[in-house]
Amino acid sequence: MIKALYSGSFDPVTNGHLDIIQRAARLFDGLVIAVGAHHSKSSLLPADERVALLQSVIDDLPQDIRNNLEVVTFSGLVVDAARQAGASVIVRGLRSGTDLDYEEQMAGMNHELAVDIETVFLSASPEVRHIASSLVKQIAALGGDIRAFVPPKVAERLART
Repeated sequence: MIKALYSGSFDPVTNGHLDIIQRAARLFDGLVIAVGAHHSKSSLLPADERVALLQSVIDDLPQDIRNNLEVVTFSGLVVDAARQAGASVIVRGLRSGTDLDYEEQMAGMNHELAVDIETVFLSASPEVRHIASSLVKQIAALGGDIRAFVPPKVAERLART
C-alpha cells in the first residue's frame, strides 16, 4: 500500500488543487491532504475553516475518490507531516516551469531530510494550469467573479469575506 501526502495552504482551495487531489487519489492507495497551519503566515481564512471548506468540497467528489482521502493540518516540516500520516510519497502540483524550478529545490531539501520519502510531481491539467490561489484572493478582494477558478462552495464563502 502506498500512501501519499499533498500539502498546501489551500487558502482558498481552487479547481487546480482539486485537479491534483482527484488525480493523485487515483494513483495512490490513500491520499492525505495536509493543510498548512503556519502561525507566521497570514491567511485569508483560518486553518480550521480551510479544513472544513476543503472537507465540504471533497464530500462532493465521487465516492471512489472520496474514500481515499483524509484531511489533516500540520505546522512543521512537510516530511514530518508525511511520516506522521504514514505517507512514503509527497505529491506536488506543477503549473509552469517556474513551479518546477522551485519544487525541484524543495524536493531536494526534503530528500536530504527524509531519504525514505519520495516526491512525485503532477502537472496541472491544461484547463486549470493558470489558477493560483493568490490571484483568486486578489480577484475576490476586488469584487471580481471567481466562480471559474474555485468550487461553488468556495466562491460562496469568499463572497462573504
